[in-house]
Amino acid sequence: MKRTLAHSDVALHALMEWYALRDAVRPFLGDRLCDLFSHAISAETECLICSTYFRRALIDRGERPDGPALDAREQAVIDFGRALATGRHRVADDTYARVAQHFTPQEIVTLTAFGALMIATNVVNNALEVDLDDYLKPYAKDAP
Repeated sequence: MKRTLAHSDVALHALMEWYALRDAVRPFLGDRLCDLFSHAISAETECLICSTYFRRALIDRGERPDGPALDAREQAVIDFGRALATGRHRVADDTYARVAQHFTPQEIVTLTAFGALMIATNVVNNALEVDLDDYLKPYAKDAP
């Protein structure tokens, strides 16, 4: 993915801001929920590269990416991410309300921007049909 983005300095710089946003959400999400949120979005957009990347992170941590144990707060975040990634990228009132129970308005804006940049990365990978790196192939959802 980064090799592909390197064809355009401005595109690479823009999408690498994902890391700054991840660093901004980590204090209130933690590493596990950052990865679960990113995986949920990437799986929803059917981005092979990003969904597999986060499957690897989760599996290596001992998680089940397709059926993680979630509390109400975590489920609200996952549902929010999936809502961002689908349809017209609208979040239903009840989904937003569940997230708003756990986070401040500032945190929700940061979380939304983090999700939006994850979606942008997914779009680039999907549109340009970026190949999956060999090291990720064993972690692909349908890998033997």
